[in-house]
Amino acid sequence: MKTNIQLLKLVEELKKQASVENVKVWKRLALDLEKPTRQRRIVNIYKINKYTKPEETVVVPGKVLSVGELGHKVNVAAYNFSEGAKQKIVSSQGKVMTIYELMKANPKGKGIRIMG
Repeated sequence: MKTNIQLLKLVEELKKQASVENVKVWKRLALDLEKPTRQRRIVNIYKINKYTKPEETVVVPGKVLSVGELGHKVNVAAYNFSEGAKQKIVSSQGKVMTIYELMKANPKGKGIRIMG
């Protein structure tokens, strides 16, 4: 039984947004976040750098860690960030945000890539 109330609310909001806007990306994120903590995705900065283009928006339904360098501006939304990862994203002029903030800013889910 999940006890993290914030996570449960986020999953509920994602499912609601998916049905209202008919957007599959929010439903997929909700399903990924419902998995046990050990199965959640962990993505390092170097992977974000390798698999993204400048100005792209990516979502990590898990945690972003600070291993590696980021060579271009990327907007990253994730469930959790290490402090080092936040600093590296911001220092490359990128944007760090929560999944909820991304959902509110882009309700249609256009141009979002799930990583991990």
